Amino acid sequence: MTPGPLPSVDVPDPRRQAGPPGCAPLPTRLGVATPGPGDPMAVVVAGPAGAGRREVIAGLLGVDSATLAVPAGSNLLVQHAEKATRAAYVPGYRQPHAYGADPLATGPALARPPRRVELSLPDPLLRHFAVVDTPDTGTLGVAGGRVLRDAVGRAGALLFVISADQAFSAAELHLLAEVARARIEVFFAVTPGTTGWTASADGPAAEDTGPSVPSPGRAGPSGPARRLDPVSVSVEAHRAALLAAVPALTPAPWFPARRAELPHLRRALVGWAADEGLRRGSASPPVPPGAHGRVPVLAGVEPGELADRIDRGSRACARRIRQHLALELANIHLRVVQEIVFGVGCAGLPQMLDRELEALSLLATAQCDEAVRGLVDDAAARVFGAPLAEGVRGRIAHAVRWGLADHPDGRELDRVLLVTSTAGVAALTGEGALDALAGLPGGQRDEMLPPVGVALNGGCWQHWRAADNNDPNAARSWAQRALREVELELSREVSRRFEVIRLSLSGVLADAVDHGILLA
Repeated sequence: MTPGPLPSVDVPDPRRQAGPPGCAPLPTRLGVATPGPGDPMAVVVAGPAGAGRREVIAGLLGVDSATLAVPAGSNLLVQHAEKATRAAYVPGYRQPHAYGADPLATGPALARPPRRVELSLPDPLLRHFAVVDTPDTGTLGVAGGRVLRDAVGRAGALLFVISADQAFSAAELHLLAEVARARIEVFFAVTPGTTGWTASADGPAAEDTGPSVPSPGRAGPSGPARRLDPVSVSVEAHRAALLAAVPALTPAPWFPARRAELPHLRRALVGWAADEGLRRGSASPPVPPGAHGRVPVLAGVEPGELADRIDRGSRACARRIRQHLALELANIHLRVVQEIVFGVGCAGLPQMLDRELEALSLLATAQCDEAVRGLVDDAAARVFGAPLAEGVRGRIAHAVRWGLADHPDGRELDRVLLVTSTAGVAALTGEGALDALAGLPGGQRDEMLPPVGVALNGGCWQHWRAADNNDPNAARSWAQRALREVELELSREVSRRFEVIRLSLSGVLADAVDHGILLA
């Protein structure tokens, strides 16, 4: 009997403590966050295999569904442009690959599947928001679910597509329950099943014949009986099944995926985009308080004590992040071994491990960002007083980012760690290297550090998908060595990041103490 999934650390740690001064509590998981003003306005489309997501997107955009085809496991980002183009973003390359706008063309032979394919179309709907089609929910696993929740939290809206003869899985209900707890708009679309519309997931099939009509000769106590509309019955059955598990999604609208109903779905999505745009715009004033003017330094600040506090805080933050990433990698190793032996096997190892490393990268980025913000807030509060105005915090962050360029290690932080077929880790630096790793690219980052990026190179795909490399024991040994190398490289990367942050932040605040005001 095949064992079930291994337990994961996808829950907050109740033993998490605030840590030393200057080191804020770190996120222990990837969750659905409220979209910020700089996040992309997008609708993420998700659902199980066979639900017809591609056909729904094609109907909304008025294109052939073959145009939306991408390699298995890749995201499809559809955005607005005056000319139709298609490009593939592959980890390990600094530039995207032209993927061909011909829907019949499969594109160039890539060493590995891209993290995302960007399709640009001149459709007016895309002026309001982008559309992101994601892999089938049944193939995501633990890590893929985390990546999807992160994308939904930054995009702002989720369109969940399910067919009339399908039922919600436990993983899908967990995803929707997470989304329901955040400020995310959720829409549902129900498509016909393989045999048409059904009254329930297990009920008999019925063709979509339009509105119901009276059935003559079958009178009841209150008059002639009416044949129920199978479309409406199917939608209501799915809605009732969902609300029984996730009652918080009661306000979410439902749409049957019929040609006559798609304009209603379009209007609902455009209405959400208009409201969301106003909300994000009002949440970020053009000139935040404290963005200009003199910011005096508090009396009695000792430069030596301040530098020591920053040093202790940065070392504590780096140590805690390294420990947590080591725990995450241990859990990844357990899941990988289980999948090699009982699940995807050797051929599916690259896709599964790459998705695990994508989730690990997002978590490491979130932890570094949160730790640096706490470090800056704590040190700046000792100099200027607490709480800091948003504009003052932004000026300090801007000065710290400029200071990173003065240090040799600070100029090479935007690099990608690539796992090779020999279980080693190679580094790729340069503009565009990190952008190729994003399943959903974000807007301009206002954080002080670039994202953390880890992925598998094309050689891993070529090696483990070869027919003669089907030894589970060799795959387990390779995965163990590869994850150990990732742990060592990530540990060095985190230490280097907080060392340059320490030097840059100490320099910015030391200048402020020397001159009595914030110079940034």
